[in-house]
Amino acid sequence: MSVNSIRKALCALAVMPAMAMSPSAMAADKEPLKVGFVYVSPIGEAGWTWQQDLGRKEMEKQLGDRVKTQYVEDVPESADAERVIRDLAQQGNKLIFTTSFGFMNPTLKVAKQFPDVKFVHSTGYKTAANVATTNARFYEARYLSGIIAGKMTKSNVAGYVGAFPIPEVLQGINAFTRGMRSVNPNAEVRVIWVNSWFDPGKERDAALALIGQGADVVTHHTDSTATVQAAEEKGKYAIAYHSDMKKFGPNAQLAAVTHHWGEYFTQEAREVLDGTWKPDSTWGGIKQGMAALEGFGSAVPEDLRKLVAEKQSEIVAGTLSPFTGPLKDNQGKVQLQTGVLDDAGLNKMNYYVEGVAGKLPTK
Repeated sequence: MSVNSIRKALCALAVMPAMAMSPSAMAADKEPLKVGFVYVSPIGEAGWTWQQDLGRKEMEKQLGDRVKTQYVEDVPESADAERVIRDLAQQGNKLIFTTSFGFMNPTLKVAKQFPDVKFVHSTGYKTAANVATTNARFYEARYLSGIIAGKMTKSNVAGYVGAFPIPEVLQGINAFTRGMRSVNPNAEVRVIWVNSWFDPGKERDAALALIGQGADVVTHHTDSTATVQAAEEKGKYAIAYHSDMKKFGPNAQLAAVTHHWGEYFTQEAREVLDGTWKPDSTWGGIKQGMAALEGFGSAVPEDLRKLVAEKQSEIVAGTLSPFTGPLKDNQGKVQLQTGVLDDAGLNKMNYYVEGVAGKLPTK
C-alpha cells in the first residue's frame, strides 16, 4: 500500500466516529426541553392564571426552540391535580410548574415517582430533591396599595374578598391594613372568605356584601375580575389583584397589585437546559421585579402617587417593611415587639392585625 493510500485510510478512520455519531448527536442537541404547566383556574383575560401564562409565553419568547411548552388549565386542588401532574411527566415533560398552593402535596408525590423530572411549585413551602418552590412578596405591593386606599376612602372602611385563610392571603390582608392605617389611623378592613380561588359568583356576592357594609374601597385575593366589576357597577373604588384590571373597572380601579413570572420561569428552564438547576426556594418582591403596583387610575392624585413612589423606594432599599414591630393582632396580642418579622414568621401568619374587623375562621 502506498503512503498516500495509508494516509487516506487513516483519515477515513478518523472521521468515521464523528460521521456515525453526528445524526443522533445533532438530534439530541436540537431536542427541546419539554415544559409543562398546571393552572388552577381558566386562563381568562386577567388574574392569577393569566399572569402565570404570560410568564410561560415570555419564557417561550426568550428561549425560542430550546423549549416546548404545554399547559392544563382549570385543574382542581384535588386528586385531579395528581393525575394531571403525573400525565405531564409521562408525556416527557422534564420541567413542570405547578402553580397553586393546593398542588403542593400532589407535586411531591409525583416527584418521587419521576426523579429525573424537575418540579417547581408556586406558593408552597415544601421542597425535595427534584422540587423547588417559588413565590412573590405580594404583601409589599399590598402595603403600598393600602396607602392609596387609606387616602382615598371617605367611609374609612375597606372590603377584602379572601380565598382561603392561609399565611399567603393573611400577609396580603394584614399588609394592606397596615398600609391604610399608616396614613389613616381610623381605617378598618372587613373580610369575607369565599373558600375558593376562582368563583366569580361568590366573589361578586362577597364584594357587594362588603359594599353594603359601608366599604367604599374593595380588593380581593381571588382570581377573577368580579370584585373590580362589582365596584365599577356600584360606583366604588377597587384595588385589583394579580393583573391590571382597568379594562374591567375603568372608573373603579385605583391601582393593581400584580406579579410577574416570565424572568423566573425563563431562568428555571435555562438552568435545567444547562444542568445547573437546584431545588431551591425563591421569594422575590418589588426589588426583584416579581411584584409590582401599577395601573393607577385617574382618580389617584399626583401627590399620592409621589408618596407611594417614595414608600416603594424605601421598601426596595430595605428601610421600610410592612411588618415592623410593634406588631399587634386585632385581639391586642403583641406578635412582634421590635424588629422586622422574618420569613418564618410570615409563613406562619395566622392572625389579623389591628384594624381588621372580626375573627379569623377556625379550621
